Amino acid sequence: MINPLVFLSNMPAPMLPIVKVAACHAAPVFLDTAATVQKGIQLIGEAAQAGADLVVFPEAWIPGFPLWSALASPTMNHDLFISLAREAIFVDGTEIDQLRAACKQYRIFAQIGFNERSKASLGCLFNATILISDEGVVLNHHRKLVPTFFEKLIWAPGDGAGLRVVETRIGRLGSLICGENGNGLARYSLMAQGEQLHVSHWPPIFPTRPPGEAGNFDLAGATRIRVAAHCFEAKCFGIVCASPLGAARDFLIQRDPSCAPLLEDVPQSSTMFLDPTGSQIGDELEGESEGIAYATFDLNKCIEPKQFHDFVGGYQRLDIFKLTINRTRHEPVVWEEDGRVQHNTVSAGFIPSAPSVA
Repeated sequence: MINPLVFLSNMPAPMLPIVKVAACHAAPVFLDTAATVQKGIQLIGEAAQAGADLVVFPEAWIPGFPLWSALASPTMNHDLFISLAREAIFVDGTEIDQLRAACKQYRIFAQIGFNERSKASLGCLFNATILISDEGVVLNHHRKLVPTFFEKLIWAPGDGAGLRVVETRIGRLGSLICGENGNGLARYSLMAQGEQLHVSHWPPIFPTRPPGEAGNFDLAGATRIRVAAHCFEAKCFGIVCASPLGAARDFLIQRDPSCAPLLEDVPQSSTMFLDPTGSQIGDELEGESEGIAYATFDLNKCIEPKQFHDFVGGYQRLDIFKLTINRTRHEPVVWEEDGRVQHNTVSAGFIPSAPSVA
């Protein structure tokens, strides 16, 4: 007679991928898209050569986070908004093509934060992120749902079209940008799609009070709380990718020396990794320590915690709670000609096919 305990202990465990991930705690070449893209390509190659399957970049990394909106009145920053608008990129533009080609060349997935331009408006910008496959294919394109605090002076609100978890050979990937990681409904939308790797993008700092005044926003601490909560609830692994200030610090101080105390005083960001219990694992890079952090995720560890709290399964009351999500890509206009509706897919965030690599 077979002993059931022995039989069960000899059964092979489900084999999910073991994934090496990289997070670039690296500053952009501030307000210089061409140079930032080239830096990104170098970092993609470096992460691939280190054996990473996925490499992640910070929020609005191309060509930089518009920190000036927290430092001075918008009436004083028109030139910087114009510079950012000129350096922002289209989702189907040549800069994205270069990054896609690099991912295909190095056989690595990449999740990249960037300032996105709209073809419908010279001044409409989105805080966006794009997931590129190891074959150079754009798998998802997400626009931040709600710009946070002073970000509203720069970015338009996004839509739900990018609230998608993509199934890949390295697991099921989802992503949110900065404050979205505190939006329980946005997070639940990814949990309900079986998310296993959660990418979150963050800025270098996030000032909320004058220099020297108590209570300025602790970005690293708040980040850890939010992403750890999501990892615990989703039973997934988390990637937190933030940026140093880099050359932006000197640029902003040279422009307005009065902002120096704030830039020196406000808590800085941290790049880190979390497991399905919310515990921190792998490397961590903080503040101005530029580099690439690495961690290894065994996705099989996403299974056991589901026994305790499966918030999209056995620990959820689907008969009581209902969530409906609109994933329509917002467009400024929908054309109707000869009774046929035509959508402007380029201005709405067209996802192009794979590039060719020489």
